Amino acid sequence: MKGKTFAEKIMGAEAGAIVFRKPDIILTHDNTSSIAGTFSKMGGVKVSDPGQLLIVLDHNAPPTNAKLANDYQKIRDIVKQQGIEKFHDVGKGICHQIVSKYARPKMIVVGSDSHTCTAGAFNAFAAGIDRTETAGLWKQGETWFRVPESIRITLNGKLPQGVYAKDLSLWIIGMIGSSGADYMSIEYHGEGVKTLNISDRMTIANLASEMGAKNAVFPADEVLSEWLGYKAEGEWADPDAGYAREIEINLNDLFPVVAAPHHVDNVKALAEVKGVRLNQALIGTCTNGRIEDLREAAGILKGNKLPDGFQLLIIPASQEIYLQAMEEGLIRLFMEAGANVLAPSCGPCLGTGQGIPADGYNVISTANRNFKGRMGNKESSIYLASPAVVAYSALKGEIADPRGDHFTDKFPYEIEQSKTVDIAKDEDRYASGTWNYADVDNLNTDQMFAGKFTYEINSSEAEKIMPYLFKGFDDSFSERVKEGDILMAGANFGCGSSREHPCVGLAYAGVKAVICKSVNRIFYRSSVNQGLPIILLPEAVDAYKQGDKVEIDFAGGFVTIAGKEFRFSPLPAKLMGIFEAKGLVNYVRSMS
Repeated sequence: MKGKTFAEKIMGAEAGAIVFRKPDIILTHDNTSSIAGTFSKMGGVKVSDPGQLLIVLDHNAPPTNAKLANDYQKIRDIVKQQGIEKFHDVGKGICHQIVSKYARPKMIVVGSDSHTCTAGAFNAFAAGIDRTETAGLWKQGETWFRVPESIRITLNGKLPQGVYAKDLSLWIIGMIGSSGADYMSIEYHGEGVKTLNISDRMTIANLASEMGAKNAVFPADEVLSEWLGYKAEGEWADPDAGYAREIEINLNDLFPVVAAPHHVDNVKALAEVKGVRLNQALIGTCTNGRIEDLREAAGILKGNKLPDGFQLLIIPASQEIYLQAMEEGLIRLFMEAGANVLAPSCGPCLGTGQGIPADGYNVISTANRNFKGRMGNKESSIYLASPAVVAYSALKGEIADPRGDHFTDKFPYEIEQSKTVDIAKDEDRYASGTWNYADVDNLNTDQMFAGKFTYEINSSEAEKIMPYLFKGFDDSFSERVKEGDILMAGANFGCGSSREHPCVGLAYAGVKAVICKSVNRIFYRSSVNQGLPIILLPEAVDAYKQGDKVEIDFAGGFVTIAGKEFRFSPLPAKLMGIFEAKGLVNYVRSMS
């Protein structure tokens, strides 16, 4: 009998099994207001277990308009009414940094944010979910999990001088692709793990979401024990556990890398993109806003001045880190160099609040996503890199290598990028009741519903979502989509943020189904919750030509395209019940 993986041990079942578990922590942020509305629609009055809830106001902190301010006050009222003790108000920090105060070995942590996986740095099983599912957890206290298959990544050696955890994360993404770990649990093994501090591990676990993973986890070793101040009693995989894939990386061989526009797996060696002119830089976010990151940037910026007109934004990940940076003199140093230091928040990363780039701007950032329009302007381009590279490049006004100009590294892997990123205004992708996005891989939630609207319009307000659905990607979609329409899409459909607005909008519009090559894990769960069927049939997508008649038989389990049949597993009765009820909320109501 083979051994068990970390995920199998935590969930108490083999990979592929469906289990119900009660999470130790249910994390929410600015979306708490929307979740509360869905909770009420489900008939919820009192939260099942207030001790599970952790609420942090961070994504738009401080609020930038009256609607957001009112939402924040509503959340404060909810916290008092429900007796929630784990609450962190505006300015206290980004939720994925704050969770480090609570996440501990062997815990199950879920959150209504795709980067909840960051807590895997603490030997917790941590995964993102959507808002509707979170509302269900408030009411029931438990939810279902499919026990994931696992990938074992063995790290040997030590990162060279000038190479960082961010480089390692981007290296893996560039190696396996942004959907290379779909629905997987990633375990980090090997002697190289001991060379990574907790800040490094948080960065690496955070970026598991950008590989499509359900979670990522590190062992409860002496590094974690030292950070906790006591011996960590964790859980870990058996030596003979079975894995879907095993990867071995020699850290000594790595060099600095950059994710180029417009996708995180478009990874290049730093040497391959040096010289690209820049207009703006960002150091911070939940990925790289810790004190170690700020010290690294400060060491480069010290005694130097930014070029005229160049904008460098620095955002500590929490108030504690901000205060520590002040005590160490880092904040003064940043400001003397010409940088703007903002309050701890997510803002610029998702294109809300301060720091939105102008048209034509090239931005270099320590954040975790570089989708077109991610920072609030689709006419700008985003490069992702380590804090050291971002700081040095900001000083030069172009992408530059802190190690020197003589390096000629070439990244050894290449992930094919989507043939299409957006639809031209004069291009019509609609014919015979089907929207043709078959050539669009990685159609992400930012393209379907821009991040700048995520907190101005609640996900429970379907009619308000509609005018903005697919705006900036295919501007004609929201006005022309009809009940019964079908969407054809490429691979990794729905990747990116866990926002459920696109699923809500598509379901409200009456879209019959999305047929795609593969789908993001959280988006798939959201689609079920909203009553939007998603069918995975890569061969059907490849066969489709615009204008073909597409028909779906859910009960029979087949799709017909221009008279040719493509079969899929018929959907279970309970799932069909949710679709027929137009979503989980209505289904739960009907079962009461």
